[in-house]
Amino acid sequence: MKRLSVRIDKINIQNFKNVGCGTICFENRRKEYRTSILGVYGQNGSGKTALIDAIALLKIVLCGRTVPKKYADYVNVDAENAHLSYQFQMKTDEGIITIWYEFGLRKLEDDVTHNMEENVDQIKYKAEIFDEVLSYSFESSNEKIRKTALIDTRTSGVFVPRTKLGELVGNENVDNTDLLVNKKYIRNTSRGFIFSKEMIKIFKLNCKNARYMSVIEGLMTYGNKELFIINTENSGLISMNALPIAFSYKEGSSEAIGNLMLPLDSPATVPEEAFSVVKKVIDNMNIVLEQIVPGLTIGIKELGLVVYKDGKSGKNIHLTSLKNGKEIPFRYESEGIKKIVSILQLLVVVYNNESITVAVDELDAGIFEYLLGEILNIISEKGKGQLIFTSHNLRPLETIDKGFIAFTTTNPQNRYIRLTNVKGNNNLRDFYYRDIVLGEQSEQVYNPTNNFEIALAFREAGEAFGS
Repeated sequence: MKRLSVRIDKINIQNFKNVGCGTICFENRRKEYRTSILGVYGQNGSGKTALIDAIALLKIVLCGRTVPKKYADYVNVDAENAHLSYQFQMKTDEGIITIWYEFGLRKLEDDVTHNMEENVDQIKYKAEIFDEVLSYSFESSNEKIRKTALIDTRTSGVFVPRTKLGELVGNENVDNTDLLVNKKYIRNTSRGFIFSKEMIKIFKLNCKNARYMSVIEGLMTYGNKELFIINTENSGLISMNALPIAFSYKEGSSEAIGNLMLPLDSPATVPEEAFSVVKKVIDNMNIVLEQIVPGLTIGIKELGLVVYKDGKSGKNIHLTSLKNGKEIPFRYESEGIKKIVSILQLLVVVYNNESITVAVDELDAGIFEYLLGEILNIISEKGKGQLIFTSHNLRPLETIDKGFIAFTTTNPQNRYIRLTNVKGNNNLRDFYYRDIVLGEQSEQVYNPTNNFEIALAFREAGEAFGS
């Protein structure tokens, strides 16, 4: 069974950061498009970044990586654990597989790293992934399988159903005691069990069911190669004169996926084998860049060879801006230009590849609002992949289909909604402003502020400093 594409269809978030409960569907129910775009708008502190963080956590777990300790603090302060559920649609050459993957997240004291000589008040914590469930359904022109659990770890054993356990791990080849030890060890190391390197190896060696492996390997490949997260840390790095570039580049049978971190206030040292990838990514990016910022391209100035301690060679390079025949160091460009360059290659891939998902927090940061609206309009009308973003700039509400937009609410128990009663000729930006003032939706989208009280607070704060 050949996998063609994977896409997130729906996410349910419970007790994660400031989201008590929130469900968001990525399908545009107004009109059918090849691309999948979701822009999330709302008041500060209302759950926009929580959505991006939930997707970032998904990527970590699907890649079999250790969940960073900071996620332990993402469990809502009023809850013992968080729960996240994701629904995917996987297209194969035989039919459509719908996949559900869910797990719990909790904060535990980290007994492994806790140093008894330290202050006893300094307790260290870790994040734990538990109660993973992987289910699927299948539909083709001549076959239909209803939703069924493939792996359910909510048991004292390895996992259920027992029939699936036998098919996936091969009862005659694997000791259940070893699997239980694996399960406990993996959980203690803050990793997901199903997509851990240990279990993936066992599944590949023993499972003969092609459909089961399509589900597992399909999500694993998606997490490792096709799901990209751009969070606000990128903007912070740009402010500190570093340029993070996330990329997915494929040419013939060769493929390069990863992140580059190029300092802008000093030469960057790049291994020689990686230099050609850097050059191809930037050349590819320039095709679009000079159209959205007329006449601007990025150049690479080679400053000489270096030799690493292991004897391998690399190159010292410096990024430059080329505009109107003049070359200047790229560090002198605006933060908006740097932000565009840092994500542009991924936007190119989203436009052209159905199986790419890019989630960007604060996409509008530093980008001219008219340009932002036009780029999103082009991707929504002609693109193929999936783009999820949060923004404070309302220009895209006027340029992309209303079905691509969701809003956060002031209700922690129902964080995400689509506006209702929006007619085809309504300007969604004006409609949103109207709802902020009049509150016509079933959930409040803005917690009202009082200008007089704000002005009084400014005056009182100034008096405290003797102003």
